[in-house]
This record gives sequence, structure tokens and C-alpha cells, in this order.
Amino acid sequence: MSILSAPKNLTRNVLIGMAAGVAIAAALFYSDGFISEGFSQFIEKYLFGLGGQVFKNLLMLVVVPLVFFSLVSGISSLSNMVKLGSIATKTIGLYLLTTAIAVSLALFFGWTLNLSGFEGTVGSYIPPSGDSSLYGTVLKIFPNNIFGAFIENNMLGIVFISILFGVALNLTDDLTGGLSKSFEKLNTVFLKIVLLIMSFAPIGVFCLMGSYVMAKGLNIFGDLAQYVLILIFVLVFHLIFTYSLILKLFANLNPLIFYQKMKSVALFAFSTSSSAATIPVTLRTVTDDLGVKKDVSSFVVPVGATINMDGTAIMQGLATMFIASTVGVDLSLIQYGQIVLLAIVTSIGTAAVPSAGTVTLALILGSLGLPLDAIGLILAVDRILDMIRTSVNVCGDAAVSCIVAKSENELDISTYNSFR
Repeated sequence: MSILSAPKNLTRNVLIGMAAGVAIAAALFYSDGFISEGFSQFIEKYLFGLGGQVFKNLLMLVVVPLVFFSLVSGISSLSNMVKLGSIATKTIGLYLLTTAIAVSLALFFGWTLNLSGFEGTVGSYIPPSGDSSLYGTVLKIFPNNIFGAFIENNMLGIVFISILFGVALNLTDDLTGGLSKSFEKLNTVFLKIVLLIMSFAPIGVFCLMGSYVMAKGLNIFGDLAQYVLILIFVLVFHLIFTYSLILKLFANLNPLIFYQKMKSVALFAFSTSSSAATIPVTLRTVTDDLGVKKDVSSFVVPVGATINMDGTAIMQGLATMFIASTVGVDLSLIQYGQIVLLAIVTSIGTAAVPSAGTVTLALILGSLGLPLDAIGLILAVDRILDMIRTSVNVCGDAAVSCIVAKSENELDISTYNSFR
């Protein structure tokens, strides 16, 4: 088993924790005087409240180092991509483009479909310090003090510093004695810390769900259903519309044939919930059934498992809107742009890591001054949504493989158009 494998039976245990938290909190909430008010308040504060806060603190503990080391190690390892020239440029460009489209669709549909939360149950809004205008936001991207950016938790500045450091390390790796390998090892360490923290997710979800139910009763699930349904709609829309559009627009390929041949891969990705685990199946289908030559597919597909996280970007966009609505915050156009930017840059190096999307969601929430309390709600319904997100991601990997191969004359059109 890989050291970066998800904790055993995590999904089952999270569901058990969620059910237990809901059951106990509901019993207290609807006790109608059968249980003393003092006892209920004690449980709410010292079991649900304290436990949930500890779990949130642990999540925030790893946000900054995880973002820094994942970005630095991801960018510094792109030296082989530079050698691949146009294939690498097209691959990375298309992946970042589809991620930008994905999170933009999430924000658009979240706004047009009036995604809303439930006010007064998941913490309060703490406006980010400093100038929040366009002028101030741009200045935050370019801090004048490296250490100050980390101390002040300036996420935009930290992302810029990480990218700058990664590029410099990439260009000087021959002179620095393979320092990039050290950053890869440190990144692995922090990814393992994330998984260790996530092993406590059942307890964290138990406490957080208990807090939500104690605050509002079982009505929270009606509010959460809207988030789930809109998220599934956007995921399916992106899968069908966006990938069909880019296949036709950039490569003049028939999308119906593509989806017909990708059915089994999408199903496998759905069942494993892992882009990395699906790589062998994706490679076989892309090469044998879609006609992409191996020298293209062997590069594009593994890279996609690392930096293509369209599904996660959609989740982050909608979850941020949902939580903002919960605390009564109307996001500004600048903040929407900030969400898009952070969702794109955090896709580098974190897509194939179990539960990394939750940590990068914490990064986005923190940068906007939004509370982390509702992450427990997101985790509670995340399993089935994660399976759908993975199917979207692997189909994106295959679509980009076909487009890049066609542009490089490395696509066998007769194989692509054939049915077996």
C-alpha cells in the first residue's frame, strides 16, 4: 500500500461519525425538556464545539506548508516538460484552460441557480485584513516581505512566492545539487500529515455535524441538498458540454465517439475515486481505442492525473459560494476572480492526493475570510461527489490527450472513428 493511500475504511467511518453526530445532536435538540439544558449546553460546547474546532485547526495547520511545498515541487519537476516543447506547452495550457472553465461554470451556475446556505449556523465572516479593492488585491499577490506573507497568511502572496521559487529552482536545479528532490520529499511528508489528519475526519465530522444539528435541527439537510444537486449538475454539464466543445473546436473530433469509448474508464474512475489508480485503464483506452500514439498518451495522461482537477475546482467554487451565503456574505467580482485564480494554481501537484481538495478549499476560504466550520458538511456528502469528480477528471485527461495528439499528427483518425 502506498504511504499516500487514503486511510482504510475512511468513507465508512466518516458516514458512521456523521450519523452518530446527527443522532445524538437531534436527540438533544428535540428532547423537549427530557434532557437538562445544562447538559445539552455542555455537550454542545465541550464535545461538538471543541472537537470541531480542533479538527478545523488541524486542517489550517497544514494549508500553508502544503500549498508551498506542493507548488514548489510540482513546478520544479517540470524540467522534462520543457524538453518536450510544444507537447508540454499544449498539455499544460489545455489543462489550466479547462480548470478555469470548470470553476467559472461553478460560479456562474451557483449564482444563476441562487445557491444559498443557512444563515447563522457555521461561524462568522471575518473580512481579510488590508485593502480589499482591486488595487489592494493585486498588491497582495506581490508581497514586499517573504516571511510577512507567511505570517499574515496572505495566500495570494504565498502562491506567488511558491511559483517564483519553483521556477527558479527548476532553472537552477543542476547548480543546486538536486534541491528539487528535497522539496518533493518534504511535499510527501506534508501530504502524509494531511492523510494522518484526515484519519481523524470521522471524529471531526461527528463533532461538526453535531454542532450544525444542535444549532438548527435536521433542517440543515434540506439546505445541503441544493448544494449537492447543483454540484452534480455542473459536473455533468462540464463533462458533456466543455469536453465536447474543446474536442470539436480544437481537434474537429466527434464527441459522441469519445464518450462511447470512455464509458468503461469513467465507470472505473467512479468506482475507485482515484485518477492515479485509473491511469493504466485510461492509457489503454486512449491508446488502443482512441488512437493516440504512446509518445503522447504516456506524457499527457500521467500529467493530467497530477494537475487536472476540473471536478475539484467545481467543488471549490460552489462550496465557497455556499459557505459565503451561509454567513450572509455577498462575494464581490474581485473575490470571484480570486476564487478562480486560487482554484487554478492549487491544481498543480495536488490533484491525485486523497482529500487534498478539502485542504485547498480551506486555503480559499481562509483567503476570503470565510469560516471553516462548514467543511464538515462538505466532507459529509463528499464521497459520492468525489466519485463523480474523478470520472470528470479522467475524461478530461483523455480529451486533452486526443487534442494534443491531433495537433501533433500523433492521432490515428481511423482508430478514433472505429467501433469495436
